[in-house]
Amino acid sequence: MPPSPLSPTTFATTQLSLLTTELESEVLTTTTLLTSSTPTALSRAGLALTNLLLVSQRTGLGGKTVLELSPDPATASGSEDLPEHGIRVGDLVVVGEQPSGSARKREIQELEGKGMRGVVTRVGRRAVWVAVEGEEGPTGRVWVVKLADEVTFKRMNQVMTRIQKMGSDEYSTLIRVLFGIDSPTPVQDVGDIEWVDDSLNESQKDAIRFALGSREVALIHGPPGTGKTHTLIELILQMVKRGLRVLVCGPSNISVDNIVERLAPHKLPIVRLGHPARLLPSVLHHSLDILTRDSSAAEIIQDVRKEMDTKQASVRKTKSARERKAIYLDLRELRKEFRNRERKCISTLIKGSKVVLATLHGAGGYQLKDEVFDVVVVDEASQALEAQCWVPLWKAKKVVLAGDHLQLPPTIKSLNSKSKSEIKSETKSEVKSEGGGGEIIKGMTLETTLFDRLIELYGDTVKRMLTTQYRMHSLIMQFPSDTLYSSLLIAANSVKSRLLSTLPYDVLETEDTTEPLIFFDTQGGDFPEKNEEEEEEKGKKGRLLGDSKSNEMEALLVRRHVGNLVEAGVKEEDIAIITPYNAQLALISRTIKETFPGIELGSVDGFQGREKEAIIVSLVRSNPEKEVGFLGEKRRLNGDSETLSGNNKFLKSWMVFLEEKADLRYPDVGELNSIS
Repeated sequence: MPPSPLSPTTFATTQLSLLTTELESEVLTTTTLLTSSTPTALSRAGLALTNLLLVSQRTGLGGKTVLELSPDPATASGSEDLPEHGIRVGDLVVVGEQPSGSARKREIQELEGKGMRGVVTRVGRRAVWVAVEGEEGPTGRVWVVKLADEVTFKRMNQVMTRIQKMGSDEYSTLIRVLFGIDSPTPVQDVGDIEWVDDSLNESQKDAIRFALGSREVALIHGPPGTGKTHTLIELILQMVKRGLRVLVCGPSNISVDNIVERLAPHKLPIVRLGHPARLLPSVLHHSLDILTRDSSAAEIIQDVRKEMDTKQASVRKTKSARERKAIYLDLRELRKEFRNRERKCISTLIKGSKVVLATLHGAGGYQLKDEVFDVVVVDEASQALEAQCWVPLWKAKKVVLAGDHLQLPPTIKSLNSKSKSEIKSETKSEVKSEGGGGEIIKGMTLETTLFDRLIELYGDTVKRMLTTQYRMHSLIMQFPSDTLYSSLLIAANSVKSRLLSTLPYDVLETEDTTEPLIFFDTQGGDFPEKNEEEEEEKGKKGRLLGDSKSNEMEALLVRRHVGNLVEAGVKEEDIAIITPYNAQLALISRTIKETFPGIELGSVDGFQGREKEAIIVSLVRSNPEKEVGFLGEKRRLNGDSETLSGNNKFLKSWMVFLEEKADLRYPDVGELNSIS
């Protein structure tokens, strides 16, 4: 039976409505935090960096001024490092004069109007770099506050409006296939392939053949640890060998930089748009920021850049207001000249590249305005909003999506702040936009990705799955393989029996290092969860963490287990602690970071795709009502056995598996209290 086609116009209209709701939710969250929290509370929540000083400034890409900001030594408490924070490369921020700790709401609310909006271009251990408009940097003590990223929404809205306005005669073959109006062209035989990396397993080679032979769309389904990125690198190299020009995108800087890093040794002419999140030489060498300084094409702008940097430096030495004004006027003219020359340089660099890499929304920048590609490859496609994926899709005839729709979907704030029934009731109305109005699709949410929709539309006919995993012991793999991946996953020989005691350095054989899977069952009421709104700091922390959960006794249990592993010889940098709740993350950070600074802490969402030798999942949920909240979503696993074995079949089956297969332990509360 052929798939039911989806009207591009109706789809775009629905997306515009949902995107508007999402942006409003994000802006409201940011505004509420800014107006109801002190600088100290915002810093503690990871949404701000306080007590910073301007260390240096230079001219960056696009003629923007890049500010280097570091902690003020007078308030650094003996450390020159930045505190723990949630500011990331690509974040939209405002840099402004820091209000006092007792600042009133109005003073903080006026921050954005007084401060300088910018984008974080680099985050180091001791400094953060922000690209801002204008020539004059801040003076005195400043802070950096994270804002809602309206630029990304603007680009998604633009592309959805474009689809909404299109007539059916304007639909390309790719558009017709992606909406089910036409079926995909049968996959072509690509013949014998001379592999660049012959160590690929058969499922990886099969996925590459399939992607090369598909005319319009191919999905590569990569469960955890199956070498999805490894497969994509070979696919990109094979496409380039066939004379194809490729645009590679991902939803985050990290996802794109990971591919740049692995492509770099192959000596292809590649360009990375935007600012790499990692500052490894192999990544930097291909970023526009470096290429416009060091390539032969960059010579036309170097003289202007040097003159601008000289004037930037002279501003700080000039005391006369008249002289400063004159320098700023000169800088403004130089900036215009710089941008004109830089655009020509960038155009030359991009046209000479076989592979261009950018974040999904970064692909909508002016650098690619007139560029056309044979194929768009989207990594981590199941983590991206569908509207994000459409930003680069105009630039190609074919798309390859790689991801895993059975892992966590993109985070949708409007879904978290409202019930799904409220969202559905809102989507019954008509939506008016730049392109007109129209009926919208009931029940559609932004959680449904392009990857999800194409699987629902075409099933396995457009998909190939990678089946050999190289990340985990076969016992850890068994439950997700059986319940999510149709028992198709196979553990590679290199990991199927691997234990902490067999790491390539000295680790003692203990009960904690010779078991691949340990489950501490906290049922019985001695490990009660707490709602952060019940805490004394409800006026401060409660607003920041909402109804986030924490579990103090469980944090002590985590601390003890970490101590046992480190004492046995496991290196701190090989251990990670993850939890779905920000409140628990903050609690564990306070109890563990000082003693074990090398251990990585993260949320379930934020850590997805990362690798460590030992992963400790803080279970948190423990209540007599057996409520599991958002953990009922089967793509998240969490909780004590009694709570989780309530009404959720998936979580109940996980508890049964752990009780049968894991090393089951019942922690002693008295012992834990002795270490608190």
